Amino acid sequence: MTATATAAATTRPAHRDPQVLRWLGAYTASTLGDSVYHLALSWTAVSSGTPAQAGLVMAVSAVPRALLMLFGGVIADRLGPRRVVIASDTVRCLVVLGLAAVLFLTAPGLWALAGVALVFGVVDALFLPAVGALPPRVTERDQLARVQGMRGLSHRLGSVLGGPLGGLAVALGGPAPAFGVAGLLFALSIPLLSGLRLRPLPAVDEARDGTALRDLADGLRYLRGQRVLGPLMIVVLLGDLGFVGPFNVGLAVLADQRGWGASGIGWILAGFGAGAGAASLLLTVGGRVPRAGAVSGWTMTLGAVAIGALAFASQPAVAVAVALVVGLLAGLSGSLCNALLQTECDPAYLGRVTAVSGLMSLGLAPLSFPLTGAAIELWGIEPVYVASAAVCALAGLCSLAVTAVRRAELPR
Repeated sequence: MTATATAAATTRPAHRDPQVLRWLGAYTASTLGDSVYHLALSWTAVSSGTPAQAGLVMAVSAVPRALLMLFGGVIADRLGPRRVVIASDTVRCLVVLGLAAVLFLTAPGLWALAGVALVFGVVDALFLPAVGALPPRVTERDQLARVQGMRGLSHRLGSVLGGPLGGLAVALGGPAPAFGVAGLLFALSIPLLSGLRLRPLPAVDEARDGTALRDLADGLRYLRGQRVLGPLMIVVLLGDLGFVGPFNVGLAVLADQRGWGASGIGWILAGFGAGAGAASLLLTVGGRVPRAGAVSGWTMTLGAVAIGALAFASQPAVAVAVALVVGLLAGLSGSLCNALLQTECDPAYLGRVTAVSGLMSLGLAPLSFPLTGAAIELWGIEPVYVASAAVCALAGLCSLAVTAVRRAELPR
């Protein structure tokens, strides 16, 4: 008991841990590079073809990312998440710098841009499970909530600064310098990741001489047998299904019907971003969240109410305030859900479990976009928002039930 208390007392807070800060710096550089790359790619595609062709170029990445993400989790568990993340950023760096060099010399067609987008989709399928599996290898279990908050702040910083940085590079020199900046940012992450000292994994009983398909099947069997992790994947899917439609297709329709225009959408998204950033800051500063499982479920349920209320906002200022509340509650529930996933999962399976979670949110949830649009045409904006809120509320109630089964909590 005394030894445990002493170890807990000497645990270095994540925001003062050089290993965590090195990982965070690499993640921030990679996120910034990704934002600059996407802006440069969209600008170049629009400049080189029609809007429809540009849309196809931007959509090319989604197919390999969805198809290969589960195998990306297998690779992360086999090779280790740090190696996979370093290799991913190295490939992205070389491909983007190569495209920048080509753009300096000539004007490549849309096929070249689509090829680069395809490579990024494949690399994302490897990168996303691996980067999600890294935090438990660089910090103690009782610091995971704080690390998730720090990761959320880093992601918001990349989203907020990446767009203006890419736009400035395009304005000053065109797409080639913008791709060059993105490549240098990816390059910056590589030495930071290489300097990480990972915490050792506990002994692993699972054989590593099987095929990738066998490893994937083993991971899915493991996930199915877990009383918290398995249902938590359903929570992730339901939460994103109820959220992404209203905040993508639905928000544009809502702003158009209310006469708020594109600026209204921007302000609403800014409100959401501010709320999500505040949630990340709270977790970064607070670190430990008592009864984290219950907090995650309740914030998800209350966030569902706020999503439904957004459809009935008559003034843009009210909509911005409601979006801020949605961002705050969604940011808390999402970060805590990720932290619970990492603490409940056997580290040997974390890459594959993270891949399944990513597939639920990034692969399956976007399928609701056309359904959301069709439902709005049939029934109107308010019923669709209410239905989406009901799906999110169901996710929150499921989360409460799941975490109550074994009183799943973050370590204190």
